[in-house]
Amino acid sequence: MPGFFKEIDNLEAKGVNCTGRLLVSDRAHLLFNLHQEVDGLREVELAGQLIGTTKRGIGPCYASKAIRNGIRVGDLRHMDTFREKLDVLYRDAAARFKDFEYSAALVDAEMEKYYKYAERLEPYIVDTVDYVNNAYAEGKRILIEGGQATMLDIDFGTYPFVTSSNPSVGGICTGLGIAPNRLGDIVGVAKAYTSRVGSGPYPTELFGDEGEELRKAGFEWGTTTGRPRRCGWLDIVALNFACTINGFTAINLTKLDVLSGLAEVKLGVAYRTSSGESLRSFPSDLSILEQVEVEYETLEGWKEDITNVRSYNELPASAQRYVERIEELIGLPCQYIGVGPGRDALIVKQ
Repeated sequence: MPGFFKEIDNLEAKGVNCTGRLLVSDRAHLLFNLHQEVDGLREVELAGQLIGTTKRGIGPCYASKAIRNGIRVGDLRHMDTFREKLDVLYRDAAARFKDFEYSAALVDAEMEKYYKYAERLEPYIVDTVDYVNNAYAEGKRILIEGGQATMLDIDFGTYPFVTSSNPSVGGICTGLGIAPNRLGDIVGVAKAYTSRVGSGPYPTELFGDEGEELRKAGFEWGTTTGRPRRCGWLDIVALNFACTINGFTAINLTKLDVLSGLAEVKLGVAYRTSSGESLRSFPSDLSILEQVEVEYETLEGWKEDITNVRSYNELPASAQRYVERIEELIGLPCQYIGVGPGRDALIVKQ
């Protein structure tokens, strides 16, 4: 919560008034310092089998939610019972991890903070299910932005090397309370190559100079952790899997400019097992995924700088062919094409 208030302070210092514009769901779960501590203890416990968590406490917070002793934003309106709920979280963590420090004094100190937090947060708290659905009923346009990626989905991603939630389209319904039949256009965001932070199998990964070249050109370091991202060729098998799950109506293909200057570019179009079997879909079994052989298509690269291009027809012919081959393989239009880091560096493909 201190991080939330810090963001508000930064915005208001720049003249952005958040009152009435920034809303917090009363159903959202609170992430405490103890969740972050537990996150670190859990990673230490895993030793050589690290999942690659950001250690921000997100996983343990979801765990509290799943076992139904989590504390929600709405609970800040009932401070008479808040301490009892917080004490349960502390006791559970102390029972699970021998190095977790617990005492009544620690809980009391945390409570003092949350009395102040509750007062400051109150103006932002709303029933967001009612708010969003009323906006829909009034015919307002609703833009929903996703985070993370489908292959990090807790159910459909490369489990256990995933996040703790559903960053696939289903998360819109379960996270916002919007009915599935109210969803409109669903734009999938995919890089012109593939990247990944942390551990887990990665069939199209490039190693050595090739991987480093993509990393540097694309500034591929983790937003939260600062860790270098692993980079590789675009994985069409994984992309098709994401298209199937999410029901994309179009693709926003980003960072096409990063591939400029390469003599050739590749697309990972199929997986084959060690026995030569062609896989129809992205496998859930990581032992299979770690051993698959990727079948690549190689296309001619382009040397031109495309960061100032704003029309699809102005792209080099080989860049157009790369985009169009992706469209053929996934059966969807690349309606938007990113050619640089600026907000205006976007081609809208008609």
